[in-house]
Formats: sequence, C-alpha cells, structure tokens
Amino acid sequence: MATDADRQTWVYQAKLAEQAERYDDMVEYMKKVANMGKDLTVEERNLLSVAYKNVIGARRASWRVLSSIEVKESERAKEGDIDKAALVKTYKAKVEKELDNVCDEILKIIQTALLPNAATAESKVFYHKMSGDYHRYLAEFKSGVEKKNAANDAEKSYAQAHAIASDRDNGLPPTHPIRLGLALNYSVFFYEILGSPEKACDHAKLAFDEAIAELDQLHEESYKDATLIMQLLRDNLTLWTSDQEDD
Repeated sequence: MATDADRQTWVYQAKLAEQAERYDDMVEYMKKVANMGKDLTVEERNLLSVAYKNVIGARRASWRVLSSIEVKESERAKEGDIDKAALVKTYKAKVEKELDNVCDEILKIIQTALLPNAATAESKVFYHKMSGDYHRYLAEFKSGVEKKNAANDAEKSYAQAHAIASDRDNGLPPTHPIRLGLALNYSVFFYEILGSPEKACDHAKLAFDEAIAELDQLHEESYKDATLIMQLLRDNLTLWTSDQEDD
C-alpha cells in the first residue's frame, strides 16, 4: 500500500517531469497520486491538470493539422496519383485512438478515484469541470451517435459543476478562478460543440458581470488568475458577438 512518503516522491517526480517538459511521465506519476483514494491538495490537482492538459493538447493540435491537410488533399487529388487523403485519414485515426485512450483514462480516474473522495465544493467543481472538458475533447473529433453522447456527457458534467459552484450557501464566489474557468470552458462548449452562440454569450456575460460586481472582494493571491480568465471571457464575447453580427 502506498505511503505518504510515496506520495511526496511521486509529486516531486511529477514536478521534475514538468520542468523537463516530459508530460507523459508527469501523467504516470500523478495517476499514482490520484489513485491513492484521498482528496488531492490544490497543488496536486493543478499538477494532474497540467499533465493531462499537455498530453491531450499536443494530440488535439495534431488532429487539427491533419484534418486540415486531409481536406486539402481531397480537393487536389489527381488521377493516377497515390491516395494522399486516405493516407492522412489513416494517420489521423491513429491520433484519434490516442485521444480516446487519454480521455477515457482521465475520465475513469475522475469518476472512480477523485469525485468519490472530493471533500470540498472547490474540489467537486474542479473535477466535474475537468470531466466536462475531456468529454468535450471527445466530442471535437467524434461523429454521429458517439459525438452526441460525448456532448451530452460534457453538458451533464459542466451543469453539475455549475450547480455546485453557484450554490448560494456553499458554492464558490463569482471571482473564484475555478468558477471563472468553468464559465469560460462551459461557454466555449456551447459555442463550439453545440453551435449555440446565444447561449455561449449569455453564459460568458453573466459570469463576467457577476465577477465584475464583486471584484473589490477578490483576494490578492487569486487576482492575477481571476482577471486573466475574465479577459478571456471578454475576448470571446467580443469575437462571438461580432460573428453573430456578420451572420
């Protein structure tokens, strides 16, 4: 059975892996910590999030590049030439398999090890939001029924996180970086996955306005994170509003 000393060792090794930009190794160390059956500290939560975000982020970027190349190769296919589009499609399927594996792995950890041991509203919001994010990543490249199911699961997770975060008595303040980060990602989900710009704008605007109203109560240690996310919310609002006007 893993001890506290093991935990400290794995956390330190994860930090080393982060500094060396070896995110696959970082994931392996943080998986061990996450599966210990205890709630994670703020530092451990962030390390787990950074590890998986970098591992999934590299593959999402690869998938987008390959999707773009596939379209171009399909458009300029010549008779007698090798089927480049088919080769790209095969390679893209390999990346999709990796995306599947990473998302399935972290979603299983969240459901079986993290949420059952989440002791605070902050932890619960963090894990439900994370679950929403990885279901959203699945919805980005899936099609048909699989895409619909991933989108439904993402919406459920985001909605659960939002309900806990905005609870009047036990939730998180509107200026809390985790609540703001949830609002940012939830609104992106509405815009990019559900294709609902009005919902996206409404959700982002409400979060931004609520945070502005309580900006004077923002703690100094979270000021930088909170205001950065608020800026991202405002940037998205500006972009999405102008897109709607163009349409």
